[in-house]
Amino acid sequence: MNSPGKALFKQNAALGRLLVALLLSCNLNKNDFCSSLPAETPTASPNSNLAIFSSLKPLNLDGQLFFDNIDHASKDFGNRYHFLPAAVLHPKTVQDISSIVKHIYDMGTTSALTIAARGHGHSLEGQSQAHNGLVINMESLQEQEMHFHTGELPYVDVSGGELWINILQEGLKHGLAPKSWTDYLHLTVGGTLSNAGISGQAFKHGRQIDNVYQLEVVIGTGDIVTCTGKQNPDLYYGVLGGLGQFGIITRARISLEPAPRRVKWIRMLYTDFGVFCRDQEHLISTQNSFDYVEGFVIINRTGILNNWRSSFNPRDPLEASEFHSEGKTLYCLEIAKYFNPEENDTIEQKIDSLLLELNYIQSTLFLSEVSYLEFLDRVHVSEKKLRQMGLWEVPHPWLNLLIPKSKIHVFSQEVFGKILVDTSNGPVLIYPVNKSRWIKETSMVTPDEEIFYLVAFLSSAVASSTGTDGLEHILMQNNRILEFCNSSRLGVKQYLPSYSTQGEWKAHFGTLEWETFSRRKSIYDPLSILAPGQRIFQKAVDFL
Repeated sequence: MNSPGKALFKQNAALGRLLVALLLSCNLNKNDFCSSLPAETPTASPNSNLAIFSSLKPLNLDGQLFFDNIDHASKDFGNRYHFLPAAVLHPKTVQDISSIVKHIYDMGTTSALTIAARGHGHSLEGQSQAHNGLVINMESLQEQEMHFHTGELPYVDVSGGELWINILQEGLKHGLAPKSWTDYLHLTVGGTLSNAGISGQAFKHGRQIDNVYQLEVVIGTGDIVTCTGKQNPDLYYGVLGGLGQFGIITRARISLEPAPRRVKWIRMLYTDFGVFCRDQEHLISTQNSFDYVEGFVIINRTGILNNWRSSFNPRDPLEASEFHSEGKTLYCLEIAKYFNPEENDTIEQKIDSLLLELNYIQSTLFLSEVSYLEFLDRVHVSEKKLRQMGLWEVPHPWLNLLIPKSKIHVFSQEVFGKILVDTSNGPVLIYPVNKSRWIKETSMVTPDEEIFYLVAFLSSAVASSTGTDGLEHILMQNNRILEFCNSSRLGVKQYLPSYSTQGEWKAHFGTLEWETFSRRKSIYDPLSILAPGQRIFQKAVDFL
């Protein structure tokens, strides 16, 4: 294992790297390199590809390097940007990744090659793509199997390319599971830890990046660095939520807890947004409350309760059948309580007691009981249905916002029912989180307030449509929401952010956070080789 100092501060290279850092601070402006790229799949010049092939082919790798049939690496879940790389690496070992990063680093500013780590390809705006560069297929990295430590403080060591669903399935064999999740589990560890990993458990356990003991990272010089909160802490905190800018996560040690076997899954509706928010905020602030709290907005939908009946049972079927949702703006509270079968009677009493503290519409209470695996992997069921209907690989112009608690009512009054007149294009999630269990030093940017709301517009577009379900209409709607947030100075921050210029990124981070972020970039990726699809930094290149 190489020490970071050995490669980061070589005496012979110090002056050159300082010059590179100065170039990076001067070369970026509104005409950002990536923002000017076309949305369609570009093609590389034959001469450029030949030079890249000649450079990379001689490398001694355990994995495989592909130059042909690599179109898949120019696609992602967002399905809006398609930037073709020059090559794709399928690594077998961490050393493969280290070798190729170091090779490109040693080429210095004579090469425009950049590197993007690609997990399960679930990014939205081309973040895991590298135009005419190199994409690393992280799912190929299976150097070591998962190792579960079942002691007093259980944890699992996993590859950065491992899927969370696989960790869950293997962990359940040991009676263990990670504490915090995303709503969709078919994502890689490195991918979610590079962003944050937020779901309905975040109020109780923090984000996924708050539940990591140790990381192994290949930084932009090719060095392999192990880091924790005490060992190389600057890199550790920088990488967590760092959008892939400082290193490629190749291994992670993730905190575990005893896994429950069953879940009581509950939904209910509200018509009053203020009451809905008070109940959500009450639940995330109460000890021994529910284990999962989320919500979503329903605007002008017909027969919403009938849609639930395939998975949920109404507590009062007659009253539920008489409820009508069309023409209304409704707010759904979705909560869950984890338990083991021998606790069933006790947990029922506990749930009834907690429900008495809430002010939902009594006729809309729906309940279900499922396994822990079924609950956590619930989105995958919808994915399979959408794939069968040919509705999965469509454009997904998602917009994820973090909104301060003090501004959520102003936001809702303008957006729900005015800008957004229905929710037929996809779910709109809304739920509060608090930062009491969040590590402050990570790279993720949040609003200043202790409690804020995640509001996620998870739209799917019909590419050929010119109507309200078309991509152009949804993007225009997203822009109206962002313009309102900016003009009203709500203090909103984007989650899974995507900007075209460095000026926008500076505004996103704020002065102090940007100074820290750019300082870390100059240390751990001084040539700006990594994660070009985020459009934050541009690699400086000598044009001879």
